[in-house]
Amino acid sequence: MRAEINLYNSDCMEAMREMDENQFELAIVDPPYGIGESSKNFSSRSVLANSNKYTVKDWDNQTPDGFYFSELKRVSKNQIIWGWNYFVAYLNECPSYIVWNKKNGANDFADCESAWCSKKGAARVFEYKWHGMLQENMKEKEVRIHPTQKPVQLYKWLLKNYAKEGDKILDTHLGSGSIALACWDMKHDLTAFEIDAEYYEAAKKRLEQHTSQGQLF
Repeated sequence: MRAEINLYNSDCMEAMREMDENQFELAIVDPPYGIGESSKNFSSRSVLANSNKYTVKDWDNQTPDGFYFSELKRVSKNQIIWGWNYFVAYLNECPSYIVWNKKNGANDFADCESAWCSKKGAARVFEYKWHGMLQENMKEKEVRIHPTQKPVQLYKWLLKNYAKEGDKILDTHLGSGSIALACWDMKHDLTAFEIDAEYYEAAKKRLEQHTSQGQLF
């Protein structure tokens, strides 16, 4: 049975207003941290590998407000929220957290990223090298199309450990679309939103290319 992947080039806030309570079993989201990553010069921040030059934008100039998080919790039963340390004013005590060790090496990027998880349990660590052209799986390297792109394998690990068969997944900030590829491979229905037209089109194309490899989309 194939997954149903629905991607929308629209504002997630407008979409969530129309959603039912607990419409999704799990939301996995990576909202803007408000640290200006969308407008930074990435080409000179690494001594290990050349960085891509992305289009300068302003989507990371501020964080979502409290209404975003209240709506997110209303429409989903559980949540995994990346960059939770930037949103502590809007989140309750962290029931459990997730750490992604990027094994970056010598540079000024963070060694890891962490996520707030609504499911109670022990803290978990996922280790996966992710530094420009240097990736954990060099035989199947992912093309970087977004400055804060996360690897498909990270989302597969999240789905394996925090989602159940048949769970419907929500992503409010699609970005590069890595979660869409993971949901397709692991047969989870996904509804995802991306307000930026350039990133939306790139993510949609990436998904179409992925699903056409040996499969009919």
